[in-house]
Amino acid sequence: MDETLREQKLAELLEIEGCDEITELAEAVFSNSVSPAICMNEGCSFTCEMEPDQDRGWCEECCTNSVASALVLAGLI
Repeated sequence: MDETLREQKLAELLEIEGCDEITELAEAVFSNSVSPAICMNEGCSFTCEMEPDQDRGWCEECCTNSVASALVLAGLI
């Protein structure tokens, strides 16, 4: 996974979720069974909730297995 794209998508996901840092989001996710996730295809910003360890979830807009959770993008899983 391209490091620059991963950082960009994680920043976008944090902004959508209203978090300033990954620690805020991680604390919420660790107490829940789902994590915010975002499509990793360039030009697509589809977001949804998926399992915290998801790295190839289904994107309903691109119709590809390209959705990754915030924890995967942050390298915590």
